[in-house]
Amino acid sequence: MQVSVRDNNVEQALRALKKKLQREGVFREMKLKQHFEKPSVKKAREQAEAVRRARKLARKKAQREGNL
Repeated sequence: MQVSVRDNNVEQALRALKKKLQREGVFREMKLKQHFEKPSVKKAREQAEAVRRARKLARKKAQREGNL
């Protein structure tokens, strides 16, 4: 991952880097890997996340169709 520093503005480059890392999910992954997660717990978490994503997608789709 690469971020360019323009006009010696390191703060802005750092903000851009943090934004990119957030979007990529690096912080979330680091938090999850701090402790061991049992395979059964990991599977349950991933399934719950999939359900949440599907519901969110359906909600957004319904909202778009309602507005059109």
